[in-house]
Amino acid sequence: MKSSQTYQTEQQTQNIQFTKLKDYAMLVKLRLSLMVVVSSVLGYLIACGGDINWTVLSVLAIGGFFVTASANALNQVLEREFDCYMSRTADRPVTAGRMKSSEAVMFAGISCLIGVGFLSSIHFMTAFLGMLSMVTYAFVYTPLKRYSTSAVAVGAVPGALPVLIGVTAFDGQITYLGLSLFVIQFLWQFPHFWAIGYNSFEDYKNAGYKLLPVVGENIDRTLGKNATVYALLILPVFVFMYVQQLIGLYSFILLILLTAGYIFYSVRFHLSFDKKSALQLMFYSFLYLPLFLLFILIFE
Repeated sequence: MKSSQTYQTEQQTQNIQFTKLKDYAMLVKLRLSLMVVVSSVLGYLIACGGDINWTVLSVLAIGGFFVTASANALNQVLEREFDCYMSRTADRPVTAGRMKSSEAVMFAGISCLIGVGFLSSIHFMTAFLGMLSMVTYAFVYTPLKRYSTSAVAVGAVPGALPVLIGVTAFDGQITYLGLSLFVIQFLWQFPHFWAIGYNSFEDYKNAGYKLLPVVGENIDRTLGKNATVYALLILPVFVFMYVQQLIGLYSFILLILLTAGYIFYSVRFHLSFDKKSALQLMFYSFLYLPLFLLFILIFE
């Protein structure tokens, strides 16, 4: 039988291992990384039209995850001195001191090599876009957040690239379909981010991030109007896709209705400009992203 001391030692070891795994999950922003992978996978499934190569799809998912993990790890290293001022990021492993920056950077480097290696085995363009996404997010968007509201537009590029990466994994080139899905996801991010940013404004301000337009000490009320404009701009993209026969009539109708809801909550946010309307827009935006891809996939 195990002694009490041996049992306690094993329990402590298990706790340490669990904590380490939890820290790595936080480092890579696990839920966000998985959402990115889902976008890429859905992009591939839409492009392939049922002609699925399961090996390519698996390689895409693994490669995409590691590239995203690398970008998120570098983001936390670069922001470690500022994350402590935000309640939702103060407990991140590098910021809290549970993980050294050197360990996180090494992990990011290895993850990048693995991810790009996997993606390059599919196609050069797929690997190039994956690398572009990582570099833009970590080394352009991340530092720009402290200097200009244009960081939102810059950050929307790597945010929209996963679905394009998924399409190129099948087509091997940038197509109208891939570009259309990229543009939609690019436009989707503005109301989505601004809704989140509205409720996190004080945190962003404390950390020195200049992500939202301000008038004096308050958020500029044009934010809601701008969110509505970007939501409206999604509609012509669906019209283009329908005219180009990239989507069918049923999916076109469903996508218009889905986007009408996004416009509705953006208008409500503009008119009310309060936390409740921002939360409603935020939650709808979380539903919008997977639904628009699923509608195209199922009803194409």
